[in-house]
Order: sequence, then structure tokens, then C-alpha cells
Amino acid sequence: MLKSLHETEDVTMKSCRVSRVMLLVLAYVLLPASPASAQSPHTHHHSFGDAQKWAQIFDDPKRDAWQKPHEVIQALKLKPDAIIADIGSGTGYFSARFANMVPNGRVYGLDTEPDMVKYLAERAKREGLKNITAVRAKASDPQLPEKADLIILVDVYHHVENRERYFLQLQNSLKPGGRLAIIDFRMDSPEGPPKAARIAPEQAKAELQRAGYRLAEEHAFLPNQYFLVFRPD
Repeated sequence: MLKSLHETEDVTMKSCRVSRVMLLVLAYVLLPASPASAQSPHTHHHSFGDAQKWAQIFDDPKRDAWQKPHEVIQALKLKPDAIIADIGSGTGYFSARFANMVPNGRVYGLDTEPDMVKYLAERAKREGLKNITAVRAKASDPQLPEKADLIILVDVYHHVENRERYFLQLQNSLKPGGRLAIIDFRMDSPEGPPKAARIAPEQAKAELQRAGYRLAEEHAFLPNQYFLVFRPD
């Protein structure tokens, strides 16, 4: 069924919203790709109305082997009262884990897909994570309710439109001393979206420098992705 959707529902990358693209990137990783999807520079558009169905794919425990969420969170050295914004949170793969690590803080899971926002809110209630707030965001504006200590985008950066402008504006959503973390697929990764759709880490660094950030840390322990941490200049 997913292969059929890949073959019949092409749209250009510019028409994809941030949250939908993040989920599609994970679909490339967790599901066998059709030959067309492996070679085309375009992403593929699906309906994510059934968040429960997609959660079985995107929260598959097999993802942990390459995403290494525990190691990622450890590397970020979060304070127990940290305010975290997970942009493109989807079904809450990282949001739920962050919530457990900042018991006195707050995690905002921001998504443009209404059903994903609903799913995350229900997941938070189901798992007793009272410090998660699910937020409906716009592709051009995350609409963060308060300033954050950490803003993170996992497998999302390469599909943000007008990145320099977007991240320049995003500085207004960071607290003094706040950080921006970017995790995305390396050019040589055997997993992930088509290579033509990827952004090399050197390009990401240059773009964010022009948007007013400086590289603070770079972690190399993820097998398929780069992991960059920035601070505003």
C-alpha cells in the first residue's frame, strides 16, 4: 500500500510541510523504497490523517539502533527545568523522551499536521507526561508559546524553506544562552531521502552562520546523520 502511494502521489518539495516531510524521511529509512523514490529529487505526499497507523512505523523500536535517542539527549546535557521545542515532532518520538528527562521543565511538540498534534496530546495524557504541550504550528512559523532553552529539528532541516530567514526569526524564540540543535542525514548515508534532497553539514553550517548562529558543538556518534549544536551570535 505504501509503495503504491509512493508511485502515485508525487509533489514537489516546495509543497511539503515540515512535519509531513519529517515523517516521509523516516518512511524512506524504515520502509523499502521503490526505485522511483530512490532516484527522484522529489518527495512524496501522503495523508497522515491516521496518526495511530503511522506511529507503528515511526516509533518502531528498530529506529533506536541508528537514531540513538538516549545518546542524543545525554549529549545535550539538559537541565531538569529546561524548556524544549521539538519542531516537526510528529508522533512524539523525541518529545516523549525529552519530557522524561526534564521533569521540572516543559516540552513543546510543534507540528503542522492536526492529527499529529492530537496524537501527541493523547500520547502525553496516556503516558502521564504532563509537561508536554502539543502545538499546531505553521510551516513558516513554529508559533512557540514561550522562549526555549533548546530548539531541535530532527530530520527536518533539509526541507525548511527560506532557511536563513526562518532561522533568523527563530532566534526570537530562544532564551538568552539558548541553543539550536540540527540532526539530519549525511550525504554518504545509506539511509534517508534521495541524495539530491539532502543538505550537507558544511552547507547547514554556512547557512546558519549567515542567519546569525555560531557552531558550538558537533557530535559524530550517529551512524547516518550529522548532529550540530548552534548558539546565536
